[in-house]
Formats: sequence, C-alpha cells, structure tokens
Amino acid sequence: MRVLKAEKNHRLLCLTARRRGAVPAIRGVTNWGSIPALIVESYSAHHASPAGNMRTAGMIGGLGPESTVDYYRAIIARFRALKPDEGYPHVIINSLDVDKGIALLDNGRLGELADYLTTGVELLVRARANFGFIAANTPHLVFEEVQRRSPIPLLSIVRVTCDYARALGLKKVGLFGTGFTMRASFYPEEFQRAGIALVRPKESEQEFIHGKYIGELLKNRFLPETRTDILNIAQRMRSEDGIEALVLAGTELPLLLRDTASPGIAFLDTTIIHVEAIVAELLR
Repeated sequence: MRVLKAEKNHRLLCLTARRRGAVPAIRGVTNWGSIPALIVESYSAHHASPAGNMRTAGMIGGLGPESTVDYYRAIIARFRALKPDEGYPHVIINSLDVDKGIALLDNGRLGELADYLTTGVELLVRARANFGFIAANTPHLVFEEVQRRSPIPLLSIVRVTCDYARALGLKKVGLFGTGFTMRASFYPEEFQRAGIALVRPKESEQEFIHGKYIGELLKNRFLPETRTDILNIAQRMRSEDGIEALVLAGTELPLLLRDTASPGIAFLDTTIIHVEAIVAELLR
C-alpha cells in the first residue's frame, strides 16, 4: 500500500493514472493539520490479484463519518479474530457527503438519493469490489432501487439485523434511529415478514432522538445527558410497550450506547451485526 501525503504528489498520482487510462482507488481522504490530503492507494486493487481467495468488500461510507471509522475498525477486528494468521481484509471505502444525503432526505428527493448512492456503488465496482454495503441505516430507504441498479450484490443492514433478531427468538422489539428511519416502512416490513413486531417511540420521542442524532451524533458529540434521556425512552418502551430488545438502527447510536447497560433490554447493535455478515461474506 502506497501513501502519498503531499498535494504535489497527489497531482502527480492523478496525472500518472490519467496517462495509464485508469484512476487509482482512493481508500481514504482526510485533512490532518498542514497536510492538504492523505491519499491511500491499494496496490493489490490495481497491480496484482488479491492473495489466495480473498474477496474485496466495497463500503459506501461517510453517512456519517464517525460510524464509517467504527465500521472499518470493527471489520478489521472481526476478521483478525477469525483469521489471525491471514493478514487483513480487503476493503474499499467510498466516503460520501452526509450533508448532501440529509438535504435530499429533507426535501423528499429520494430518486436523487438513489442516483447518488448508485454512483457511489459504481465507483466501488470500478475499484473491483466483489460485493458492497452501505454503512448506515437511513439510506436503506432506497436500498431496493440501488440494489436493482448495482452490478454487484449489496449486503442489507436491515435484512441481516432481522435475521439476527429472528435467530434470538425475539417477538417484539423497539426501533431507534433518525426520524427518516423511524418513520419509514423498510424496517417494520422486513420484521413483519419474520413474525416480529416492531414498535416505534412516541412522536415527541422520535423528534427528540432525531434532533439529537442530527445535531449531536453526526457531529461527533456524544453527551452523557443525551445518553440518559435516550435510555429513559428505552425503559419507557420496555415497561409500557413490552419490547424485549431495541434495534439501534442508526450507526452512530452504538457509539453513544454500546457500553451502556439498560436493565431488561438487549441492544441490537446494527453495526456489529452488519460487520459480522460482511466478514462472513469476505471469507466465503
């Protein structure tokens, strides 16, 4: 793997790629101090075949950025736990703009959101990903359309979470996420097909959770008072609605709640559930 840290080198890399007739895969871009950009090019993706039978996963990330980092770390940890002597997984990350995604959702422009995500998947395909996944729940509003247009299979976070809940024998679960996710039908319909009732918070609670999600969690702010308030909603749903578990259907929510105990309620961490399925697919 080659790391080029200077803007000059970045321009040279792109110029070289254009002369060769191909654009190198960019696995991560970030701003660190005075360094304009960090460009990471995967050698194996463009110059050699992956070793052994290693498959390549393509991640649509950035929705939001903090959970994308969490996904990548979790994928590495899971892979190394299962295959400690076989190096590291091949993962290509295409980090999209969460603000653009939210703006499209706020304005009900789901067709444009599907176009945006599909274009992101096409870049993963060009970087030779064998399969893809979206490292977020809310974009699954248009998952079926994106999958229909994708040249590679996409691993749904909703489907694997539902399979996990069914394997646990759960019959009634709660749902936390963005307001877009909590109001949408894609989670209830999937769980209904599995014979699992899915309960949403009250409307005022949904508004509270959504406001904290957009205003704090997506901005890397994880406050103890927010944690307490959200746990209180979970406990109310346990006592009044009879939920057995709570689906954390927002991949920033585990960053707030993962290490928190809530008596009588199991948290279904959609990030970890998805990651286990992704690594299983990598090793297939």
